[in-house]
Amino acid sequence: MATPQVIARPGFGAQVTPEGVRFRLWAPAARSVDVVFSETTRRMQPTDEGWHELLEPDAAAGTLYQYQIDGELLVPDPASRFQPQDVDGPSEVIDPGFAWNKWKGRPWEEAVIYELHVGTFTPEGSFLSVIKKIPYLKDLGITAIELMPLADFAGRRNWGYDGVLAYAPDSAYGRPEDLKALVNAAHRAGLMVLLDVVYNHFGPKGNFLSRYAPQFFTERHHTPWGAAIDFSRREVRDFFIQNARYWLEEYRFDGLRLDAVHAIVDESPRHILDEIRDAVPAGKHLILENDANQARYLKRYAAQWNDDAHHGYHVLATGESQGYYASYIDAPAKHLARCLAEGFAYQGEVSPFSGKPRGEPSRHLPPSAFVNFLQNHDQVGNRAFGERLLSLSNEKSVKALTAVLLLAPSPPLLFMGEEWGCRQPFLFFCDFPGELGEAVRAGRRREFPQISEMPDPTARETFEQCALRWEDADPAWLAWYRDLLKVRRERIVPLRARNGRYRMLGERAFAVSWDGLSLVANLGDTALQVEAPAGAPLWSSGTPGTPWSVGWWLG
Repeated sequence: MATPQVIARPGFGAQVTPEGVRFRLWAPAARSVDVVFSETTRRMQPTDEGWHELLEPDAAAGTLYQYQIDGELLVPDPASRFQPQDVDGPSEVIDPGFAWNKWKGRPWEEAVIYELHVGTFTPEGSFLSVIKKIPYLKDLGITAIELMPLADFAGRRNWGYDGVLAYAPDSAYGRPEDLKALVNAAHRAGLMVLLDVVYNHFGPKGNFLSRYAPQFFTERHHTPWGAAIDFSRREVRDFFIQNARYWLEEYRFDGLRLDAVHAIVDESPRHILDEIRDAVPAGKHLILENDANQARYLKRYAAQWNDDAHHGYHVLATGESQGYYASYIDAPAKHLARCLAEGFAYQGEVSPFSGKPRGEPSRHLPPSAFVNFLQNHDQVGNRAFGERLLSLSNEKSVKALTAVLLLAPSPPLLFMGEEWGCRQPFLFFCDFPGELGEAVRAGRRREFPQISEMPDPTARETFEQCALRWEDADPAWLAWYRDLLKVRRERIVPLRARNGRYRMLGERAFAVSWDGLSLVANLGDTALQVEAPAGAPLWSSGTPGTPWSVGWWLG
């Protein structure tokens, strides 16, 4: 069947042309729109369907501008390419040109992903400082860097999920050309770069769309963050479709991770996720976060973050049963084994946490469709005190689980610092003043009513606690990760293993086999009589069946 063709439509925002800069704003609720420069103001011409346009011959790259709505309200360009003075300041015209390396990308099956937050990954907290760590990541065995969201947010400190200007990399980390230099340097080292994007809501401060384009939103649906984005509107769909292409083409990211797509409500005949997929250039990788475990999208998307696998790992390591872990505490090893072999643990079964069926059959999908992890920003940072796994478990357990994660066929994801035994918290933080800051603090208190003293998410000290202290790196942990990733690179990846099957050997022990690869793991404290699989031994942490032993075989 032929791939549906995506119709090219005029872009949003300010675009540099040989004749000057063309400004375009969709403002269907505005009576008039002006472009305000530092020394002059120009009236935009209304066209059709709520669009306003201006071709300004005296503008160029570096020009600062704002839009004035109905002669009153000054707002940034919602498609601003850069905000040098934060979300409430003027937008800057950006020339998209850059001296790029030649780069052909990498197959998704080679992905070993390293998730990082630019502001806390290095002491400088900048795009350029991340470049200095690229040789370290390559030597570790990483093949893909995943950046937490960069879309411009209010203030200087944020996880990135409160972005309000989806096209502007936040100025807290540097300029657009610095971000391009980071992508370029990673490609030069043979590493892919992925970007986390948020298409399910806008942040609470700095978003003025409801004033001049209320059609962006609908009260028919709601999300955990307020009114839903109205994807029934052609202009709204184009805004996000063009945004995906913008990051992949203008910044040459190798792929995008789409945040919480289960919160995107689209009743259109053609879902926005399908239209985004059709618009993306060949060779780019799209990854989903989807709590609904809708395997249907993985026929065309590269992969999904697999929370089911994480929850199995976590319960095995900690024994925790609160919240969504209640759906895994009954048989965590069995849930994990099913994830390793078939993708999801819940493929339509009723989840005890929600009391409702969850997920769709996933056994037909390859292991490459599931990104597995022991830790990520959500699973660490959404805890009240942001504890990492080593603060909740013990080294023996975590090392055994790491040996399963890093040698299983599914792409593994590491959260920054995990590989050297980081025990620092990764807390929720933001930089909202006044009433909004108090609302955030109150919201966190409601999430954890049993805790009397919560870290203040708006305090600078909270942010500073999360900045990685690289001087604390444990060489033994680093060697453990590096050695396992070397085995993965040389022996596991070439197999392209598929067709997983699992069987339980005990309450916390299982065997999983794929074409050409077998695993036997006892993830408990009780010794078992276990027969080693036929085939050539590949890697082992001990005699099969001994407590917390993991063994891998080829053939």
